[in-house]
Amino acid sequence: MMQPSQWVVENIPYIRRTGHVLDLACGSGRHSRLLLTRGFRVTAVDIDVSGIEDLSTNPDCRIVQADLESGHKWPLSASFDAIIVTNYLHRPLFPHLVASLSKGGILIYHTFMVGNEVFHKPSNPKFLLRDNELKDVFGEDLTVLKFWQGQVESPKTAVIQQLCARKV
Repeated sequence: MMQPSQWVVENIPYIRRTGHVLDLACGSGRHSRLLLTRGFRVTAVDIDVSGIEDLSTNPDCRIVQADLESGHKWPLSASFDAIIVTNYLHRPLFPHLVASLSKGGILIYHTFMVGNEVFHKPSNPKFLLRDNELKDVFGEDLTVLKFWQGQVESPKTAVIQQLCARKV
């Protein structure tokens, strides 16, 4: 299993202790697993939840199978102390992320941006952030605590953008 994103690990201290965290497009649950070991309650959402079935018996983990891109309504009614999104981009969800954060809630976002197509997928601009896009989109409604964009060499060469922001 992949290791948790270093960006996520670095920014967990901003999340209210024992808070409720949404792991959006969670994949195999690398961040859900980390958060559960640190005492958080987690809602893990993905179109394919087969990689996290083992978490279904954990009372602090709620698993939601949902196609986030089908055009149907946002599948969650809860508000969250934090939302984590890594290696996933579907721009129509941006307003839902802001609306689903509770006051003081933290958004931790880490995904690929333009320039990544030189190295590997994703290469479709639909799935690549534009320069400063996370800061520009979320900076209106959230207080940006940390922001970084550029090329990384580990775990593999990629061009990424990272944001950690708080809802005031």
